[in-house]
Amino acid sequence: MRVVISGATGFIGSAVLRRLAGVRDAEPGSLHLTALGRAARPAAEAPWDAWCPADLSAPASLARSCQDADVLLHLGGTLSPDPQECHAVNVMGTEALMREARRAGVERIIHLSTAAVYGKGPHRGPDVDEIPPAPVSPASASRLRSERHTLEAGATVLRPGLVLGSGDRWVVPALEELTRRVPALWDGGLSRHSAVAVDRLAHLITALALRPEPLPAGIFHASHPRPVTTEELLTALAGLGVLNRLTESWSWERCLTAFRATDGKISERQFHLLAQDHWYLSEDVWRHARLDPGPPPHLDLVRAREWYRGAAAR
Repeated sequence: MRVVISGATGFIGSAVLRRLAGVRDAEPGSLHLTALGRAARPAAEAPWDAWCPADLSAPASLARSCQDADVLLHLGGTLSPDPQECHAVNVMGTEALMREARRAGVERIIHLSTAAVYGKGPHRGPDVDEIPPAPVSPASASRLRSERHTLEAGATVLRPGLVLGSGDRWVVPALEELTRRVPALWDGGLSRHSAVAVDRLAHLITALALRPEPLPAGIFHASHPRPVTTEELLTALAGLGVLNRLTESWSWERCLTAFRATDGKISERQFHLLAQDHWYLSEDVWRHARLDPGPPPHLDLVRAREWYRGAAAR
């Protein structure tokens, strides 16, 4: 089986690549992995079998990128705050890649999107067809538009919530800043979030990519089925020595007052995302993959302890 992967050097893409390489190495000759990337050649050896120079922001570079592929894993994109860059990479790049996939006759496409397309919230347990997307950032708005191109190509679209684990440069670093600016359990710490450990998400994507039956086209939430509370997440990180342990509980109004009185990189919109209910029904995709999702994501964090401690030190 020939698998083409965009975003193979990114946070989630590299975890998927490692998982696929493990399957290939356990069953020699079973898989051929082609990574798409902007560099002319990779700087170091990696577990792919072939490297294809291709840039989502340069559609012409994607020509023949899917030639002879059985599976396309579209895991690449940008989270830039620049609307023009987001449109060029996430929308136009995806459209060009899907055009190549159709031209090559790729029968299985998996596209990684995000639950951030739903916007500010709060959201309390809706299924995919029970809530209209309302993205508020250029990145999430462009990723929503990119879904249209992949769905037209027959793709299975995955929308994970918070993705945690080694390589995470956004979620836990943002929590570290927010617990300094608002040093209490926000609104009692009871808000719930859809989250998934990056290794579990990689396992899910790999299982879907390699399952013998055809994949159902459409959109699926791709977080752990059990949402995690703010208190559970912050307490787990404190137990690993990544965050300070919080002992007070503040009302939401007091939290917002403290947040607005301090400076930092995290916006009020992002504070809402990390501190208020944002969880979505996610059972279906695990059933299709025939996978046990494993322990709740906050209990999976021990494997990323050293990564997060190093990130805090940096």
